Amino acid sequence: MIVFITRLFVWYGALVGVPLLAAAAEPAILQVDFARTNGVIRALHGVNKGPLGPGGLIDLSAEHRALGIPFVRLHDCYWPNPYVVDIHAVFPDFKADPAQPESYDFRLTDQYIAAIRATGAGIVYRLGESIEHTTVKRFVHPPADFEKWAAICLGIIRHYNEGWAAGFRHDIRYWEIWNEPENRPAMWSGNDEDYFRLYRVAATAIKRSFPDLRVGGPSAGASGTFVNGTFEPTEFVRHFLDRCRTNSLPLDFFSWHCYTADPAELVSRAKAIRRILDESGFAKAGNHLNEWNYLPGNTWMPGWRESSPLARQRYYEAMAGAPGAAFLVSALIELQDAPLDVGNLFHGEAGAFGLFNEFGVAQKNYFALRAFRELLETPERVDAKGGLAGQLAIAAGLNPQHTRAGVILSNFAEGRSDIRIDLSHLPWNGNTMAELRIVDTALNFEIVRTDTIGGRSPSLILNLPKPAIAFFQLRPAKAKADR
Repeated sequence: MIVFITRLFVWYGALVGVPLLAAAAEPAILQVDFARTNGVIRALHGVNKGPLGPGGLIDLSAEHRALGIPFVRLHDCYWPNPYVVDIHAVFPDFKADPAQPESYDFRLTDQYIAAIRATGAGIVYRLGESIEHTTVKRFVHPPADFEKWAAICLGIIRHYNEGWAAGFRHDIRYWEIWNEPENRPAMWSGNDEDYFRLYRVAATAIKRSFPDLRVGGPSAGASGTFVNGTFEPTEFVRHFLDRCRTNSLPLDFFSWHCYTADPAELVSRAKAIRRILDESGFAKAGNHLNEWNYLPGNTWMPGWRESSPLARQRYYEAMAGAPGAAFLVSALIELQDAPLDVGNLFHGEAGAFGLFNEFGVAQKNYFALRAFRELLETPERVDAKGGLAGQLAIAAGLNPQHTRAGVILSNFAEGRSDIRIDLSHLPWNGNTMAELRIVDTALNFEIVRTDTIGGRSPSLILNLPKPAIAFFQLRPAKAKADR
């Protein structure tokens, strides 16, 4: 039986066979104060890779639109057989003349980018190549002619931003030079100096021709380590920033990656990168975490070829399942207070690491982003306290008219499943209609309960065993939801 008392909810647990709140239990107590605004909830849920699947058999455009993705980064598109975006795919014969339209093959990349833009997302265009885990490396080499490679990049920019070569005026703002050049040999067969030269030549050429565009890199897979609480950047990152400063090279954004089992690590690294950029003279450079995801067990080993098929399956099931879903929402909540400008989950396509399985079926991590997207419908952030970094996260907001509120809760690693949320100063008089949706091992953001609560300062009590996400929509009881 569901217990429903004035100003108190006890729900969800009984609906799925989880015991109700025990009398002796000490719940985790969270507070939301709707009278204290705290800026705007930021859309940091960008992804890598667009809605079109390789081979042309899967189109996830409707699902991408439902997420309201702010930015799609173009890297590893159609992997493991990329034939869009990459330099070799767009400019197949390096001996050709970059000044001639017929030297380029934009056709499939045009369709790929058009599909992204149709979802409403912006684009971060990675200039370079996709990763090659194969023994034979075909494309991840320093170009034979750095100046010519830069000229090819200029042709790509002209095509997509200036209409050149039967092109478009997409106004793509962010242009990134290569991906993980320190990840060798999978992403770069050259040395540090080769990449520093590539960046210097390409970034300078792009800013000279298109001064209003944002150019950046190096898309570092390994940004540094924490030693006794102090962040130590890698030698590659330190030298890259030194070269950019010494040679006055354009660095409009610094991009880096992090795969981890601790959502709090993303926040720590974002703060550390911001500090390093400021100390290096790049206070105006954007801070882009443009690859991140849940790393089960904080290890890559189950994903490598030496792993057993069963271990590999369980690894990716955890990443895409309830643990990964709770991780994503916890990270997106905690990153709200981090000095991060753009975030791109890896990735939004089908397959391993993705939001969809190989057949295009949405997984738990997709519904996690659906829950976060719902929170963005109430973008005026309000004060929410009581979360535990890396374990239990909460955020809340109001819509501009103050006729609807959203509260999102992620239990990633908190052992206490009994949770009380104390609400204060709801911005309307009278009763409140509360609707609860859940993402967990059994549910995919379905509505599990809708009830009326009284007063301007009610409490909600629920049983939410880890890993799981809860989303509450609150509105005046007698009014329809204002979308």
